[in-house]
Amino acid sequence: MVKKKWYNYIIDYVAITVGTMVMAIALNMFLEPNTIAPGGISGFAIVIEKVTDGFLKMEIVNLMINILLFTIGVIILGKTFGIKTLYAILGLFFFIRIISNTVATNNLLLSSIFGGLLLGIGVGIIFKFGGTTGGTDLAGAILHKYFPSISTSKLMMAVDFMVVIFAGLVDKKIDTALYSLIALYISVKAIDQIMSGFSYSKAFLIISERPKEIGTAILSEIGRGATILKGKGMYTELERDTLLCVVNRVQIVKLKDLIHRLDPNAFVMITDIHEVLGNGFKNINSN
Repeated sequence: MVKKKWYNYIIDYVAITVGTMVMAIALNMFLEPNTIAPGGISGFAIVIEKVTDGFLKMEIVNLMINILLFTIGVIILGKTFGIKTLYAILGLFFFIRIISNTVATNNLLLSSIFGGLLLGIGVGIIFKFGGTTGGTDLAGAILHKYFPSISTSKLMMAVDFMVVIFAGLVDKKIDTALYSLIALYISVKAIDQIMSGFSYSKAFLIISERPKEIGTAILSEIGRGATILKGKGMYTELERDTLLCVVNRVQIVKLKDLIHRLDPNAFVMITDIHEVLGNGFKNINSN
């Protein structure tokens, strides 16, 4: 097993710090001023601040609930969430307190879009570097312990939707719930994008009468490797080699031209790959 380098721990905590700061910007400048609650404990805290007319501040409610969930999680689920979760919870509280809550825009649509985007980017960064802000992911894991027939993701979604509906009821406007739903959707997509990475690649499955010739050409002309998979046709019952090759965006057209040149009758399947780890691509132990 390769032991993690000391500087990787520093990178993790710096990244988590940046993630909590981005989350705080989203909450203070876009979401909270417009009562947009994109699910999660942060969204619930926004609603509570609205209900209490500012008596219970968003950051206080967020901190109290997340600390409570963290404590319950350690008791029920064991010490699996670690110091990074506690660091992220406290970091978010700190940045919400120090970052100005100047309203970036009063336009609800813009606030829901950019607030959701920044919130998702912040959470995604924290997740990517091994942390969590507690919130609905921790609540979902705790509930899953008592309701094992329901997946954690479904429980998280249920909690998020309850927060969105609650925001609309408190503000007495269906628009608030709808804009909160937009922010929730965008934040989830942003988290997925950060987690999977931006370096899209394509996987080619090539069924051809000339697999070795195509494989050799891929190595020599494109500089990419290929794997031969053994296959058998259901109809013909003939054994045939299938080539698997993963290329980056720049190499997609080159590979298509190469296949067409060597075997115009080849059967080719192309699929999106969001992240590739290993030889010739991103290091397997990198974030």
